[in-house]
Amino acid sequence: MAMEIRIANSAEEIERTFPIMKQLREKLSLEQYAERVALQHAEGYQIAFVESDKKIVAVAGFRFLNMLFSGKTLYVDDLVTDETQRSHGFGEALLKWLIDFAKENDCQTFSLDSGVQRKRAHRFYFVQGMYVTSFHFELSLVQ
Repeated sequence: MAMEIRIANSAEEIERTFPIMKQLREKLSLEQYAERVALQHAEGYQIAFVESDKKIVAVAGFRFLNMLFSGKTLYVDDLVTDETQRSHGFGEALLKWLIDFAKENDCQTFSLDSGVQRKRAHRFYFVQGMYVTSFHFELSLVQ
């Protein structure tokens, strides 16, 4: 199956990624998505996507971070494949593209967080050679 992977560079391309990203970030409206992507873009956030047969089938939001414990890393904020297109190799292709992109940009590590409920995603990451290195803790500050 032919596919192309590239970075969304226009508002139109970012908007086209929304239906897939919404499958992961269910509470976001299109307006909130556009606003948050614009804010995060100023912090280096980018969106890569897989297109097959003129349809976007997988999306990843990512950024470069420099951390004391790991050096330069490509950190994936969001990674999702369209629920109707899973197990067709799109997620694997996007993950491998991101890892190659990290290497091309002199990263020492590649990392992501995944919600504890996402068991299928965890199996996928393990199969791809990733492993658990830490826990992510959070405290909501909104009532």
